[in-house]
Amino acid sequence: MDTAADISQVTDAARAAARVLANATTQVKNRGLEAIAAALIDRSDQILAANAEDVARGRAEQMSEGLLDRLALTPDRIRGIAEAVREIAGLPDPIGQVVRGMRTDIGLRVTQERVPLGVIGIIYEARPNVTIDAASLALKAGNAVVLRGGSAAQSSNRVLIEVCRDALTSVGLPADAITTVDPWGRAGARAMMRARGAIDALIPRGGAGLINAVVEESRVPVIETGTGNCHVYVDASADLEAAEAIIMNAKTQRVGVCNAAETLLVHADVAERFLVAAVTRLTTAGVTIHADEATRAVVDGQPSIDAEMIVDATEADWETEYLSMDLAVRVVADVDEAIEHIRRYSSGHTEGIVASDVAVVRAFRSGIDAAAIAVNASTRFTDGGQLGLGAEVGISTQKLHARGPMGLAELTTTTWIYEGEGTIRP
Repeated sequence: MDTAADISQVTDAARAAARVLANATTQVKNRGLEAIAAALIDRSDQILAANAEDVARGRAEQMSEGLLDRLALTPDRIRGIAEAVREIAGLPDPIGQVVRGMRTDIGLRVTQERVPLGVIGIIYEARPNVTIDAASLALKAGNAVVLRGGSAAQSSNRVLIEVCRDALTSVGLPADAITTVDPWGRAGARAMMRARGAIDALIPRGGAGLINAVVEESRVPVIETGTGNCHVYVDASADLEAAEAIIMNAKTQRVGVCNAAETLLVHADVAERFLVAAVTRLTTAGVTIHADEATRAVVDGQPSIDAEMIVDATEADWETEYLSMDLAVRVVADVDEAIEHIRRYSSGHTEGIVASDVAVVRAFRSGIDAAAIAVNASTRFTDGGQLGLGAEVGISTQKLHARGPMGLAELTTTTWIYEGEGTIRP
C-alpha cells in the first residue's frame, strides 16, 4: 500500500471540496448542518451499536474510566451533539466578516476580511463527539476537514463520518468536505503530518503524548491544543459553601475531560474550616485525595473521612492530569503562593479562583498565564458550547492566532483587500 499516494488522493479531494465550500452561501452551509443534525438522530441506533463495539473493546483493553467516559455515547449525548450542530447553524457566518477597515491618506479603501483556512486536519483520540464538532465547525467556516480519530473509536467514527457524508450529499454539498484517513491507521496520521501544502493547518486533540508528537513531527502548521492540569484556588475571602460546590463540580461532574480540576489549593486561614467538609464530600463521591502534609494534618482522623481515600502527595501529583477520580490538594499561605504553584505546574488551560476580595482576584488574574481564568465559577465552563461558540474543535493553550476554545473565528484566516482608482504608490 502506497500510503502517501493514497493520502494525497484524500487531500486532493478535500481541497476540491474546500473550493466549493469557500463559495457556498451561509444558507447552503446551514442546510448541510441541519441535514447532519437530523441524520444523527435518525441513525442513532446505528451509531450507538458501533459505539458499543468501541466501548467493549476499550473495557477489554483496560481503558481508564475517564477515557471510557470520553468514548461512550448515549442517546442523550447524541441528542446533545445534534443540538450543538444546530446551534452552529444558528451562529453568524464568520466568512466575509470585516475585521477592520480604513481609508488611507491617498484614498485606498482597505479592509481585512475573514476567509476559510482551506483544508484542516484533525488528529484526536477516543472522542467520537469531536468527529461531529470538528466537521460541523469546519463546514460552517467554509473549510474541508480530514480526520484521524484513533483506533479506540474506530467503529463509532466510521459510522459518524458516513452519516455526515451522506447528509452533505443529500443537500448537494460534496461528501469530501468531511473525510478520514482512519483506514490507514498511524501511517495515515504520519502522512497527514507531512502533507504540507495539501493540508493548511493541523490540530491535535488528545493527551500530552499525541500533542507533543504532532507538534514535533509535523511539517504542516499546527494549532496546538493542550492538556488540562487545571487548578482551583480557594482564598481566605471565599464563600466556602460556593467553593465546595465549585470543586465538586469541577472535579466530579466528568473526570475524563480536559477542563476538570486536578489540583485544589486552599488558603491556610480557611483550611481547617473548608477542607473537612470539602474532603468529606469528595471522598464520599469516590475521589482519592493526594494530600500534602498540611492537608493531612487537617483531615487525618476525621470520622467523616475514609482514611483509605487519603494518600500522600508526591511531586508527580502536582504535574499530573489525572482524568480520573483523583485530586491533589495543597494548603498555601496566600494568593501569591497559589500563583507561584500554578505558574510552576499549570498546563496553561484553565485556572480558577474562589474569592470575594477584589484585590486578590485582580492579583490572581494578572499573575496567571492561562487560556482561561474562572473567577467564582467551575473550570468546567471552558468549553465552546458553554462560552457561546456553539461547539469547539479543541482548547488551544498556545498564544498564536487562537487561544482557548476554538470556534468558528479560530478556523478562519484573513485576506487584505484594498481598492483604488488606478492608484499607484508614490
